Amino acid sequence: MGRVAAGTRGVVLVAGLVGLVGVGVPAVAFLAEYGCGEREERLGAVLAGESVLGAAPEGARQRERYRGCDDDDRRVVAGAAYRYGGSAGQALRHYGGAAPAAGWRGTDVPGCFVKEVDGTSAYLAVEGPEDGELLVEILAVPEASALC
Repeated sequence: MGRVAAGTRGVVLVAGLVGLVGVGVPAVAFLAEYGCGEREERLGAVLAGESVLGAAPEGARQRERYRGCDDDDRRVVAGAAYRYGGSAGQALRHYGGAAPAAGWRGTDVPGCFVKEVDGTSAYLAVEGPEDGELLVEILAVPEASALC
């Protein structure tokens, strides 16, 4: 009885290896590359340290600072949310000066700036204020095209 069980285990082991080589290798490669890792964590820390996130317009009160990474597309984000009673035009004028002073270049999209950060193109987006909230976010996806 012991020999049959041992032989059965051998067949199962060989079948498992064949499955790993035939189908499993792509799955293993996918799992090894999926999700946020050390590189994205480092990038998130660098983005969160960008001075432009703390360069709010006069009268804005910081409500929240945040950073994170989306496992599906490895999109890294760092941002700040402000309570702000000013207009969108005032916010855009403010960041039109504050962003370039911090090394960000304007794009064709109003409120969108780009900068190379830690070897990745990062995009600064100024949104709002909507319902009294102004969002200032930096987004980066390794090897991606424009985000705003």
